Amino acid sequence: QVQLVESGGRLVQAGDSLKLSCAASGTTVSSNAMGWFRQVPGKEREFVAGISRNSITSYADSVKGRFTISRDSAKNMVFLQMNSLKPEDTAVYYCATRRGVVTRTETTYDYWGQGTAVTVSS
Repeated sequence: QVQLVESGGRLVQAGDSLKLSCAASGTTVSSNAMGWFRQVPGKEREFVAGISRNSITSYADSVKGRFTISRDSAKNMVFLQMNSLKPEDTAVYYCATRRGVVTRTETTYDYWGQGTAVTVSS
């Protein structure tokens, strides 16, 4: 059974940094595509960042240069380092996984975590 558990979300101020974690079980983060998505109430879930099994990363334009996705294969975890946070980064952040390549479409992902809330105050 695949489980993804996110953690690290909290209330921060604009300009702060925050690191989100995603602990995986029942799947291997280094063998699959891992993605971070986010969602605000009333809007669709949007792609934030992804890392492929061969370590190729991709980012949404809105976070490029500020966010970094990484993984620790030994711990079977994926991380999202978020720097220079803005109020518009406020959302629930989700970790997801799928076989194959990273895509930016949420419906192509097979498994999801429960999400962790990030609030950025101005």
